Amino acid sequence: MADKKKEKGAKTPRNVESIKKLYRMEGSRLVRQKRECPKCGAGVFMAQHPDRVSCGRCGYTEFKKA
Repeated sequence: MADKKKEKGAKTPRNVESIKKLYRMEGSRLVRQKRECPKCGAGVFMAQHPDRVSCGRCGYTEFKKA
């Protein structure tokens, strides 16, 4: 029988348009658009909801004050 294991391919890079949403240029430096998670560290951005900001990796959540 043939081996039915699926071959692992290289991970595809992020879409260029999604990267443009995370950063913007100010002069010669990059500025982050979204907040980063204080628990996970640099490179892990937090999702912005109408009433909260949350991390999809660790679940850390901060609620916005009304």
